[in-house]
Amino acid sequence: MEFEKLKEVIASVLSVDPDEITMESTFMDDLGADSLDVFQIVMGIEEEFGIEVPPEEAEKITTVEEAVNLIKNAVN
Repeated sequence: MEFEKLKEVIASVLSVDPDEITMESTFMDDLGADSLDVFQIVMGIEEEFGIEVPPEEAEKITTVEEAVNLIKNAVN
């Protein structure tokens, strides 16, 4: 469930096809995001899931799977 919602957030920010986004996708190398894009994705995560992502955690997120794990840990 988290992955599907996250894909929508990422697709919206980066204007990419949600079908191109996998758990192994890296934001910068695979999806072409820059640091501002990643910041916008983190903001989208916070809004979509009703969580707060500390800046030091946000800086560590490089893959979609890491973002999903962060969401799962914050929600549970």
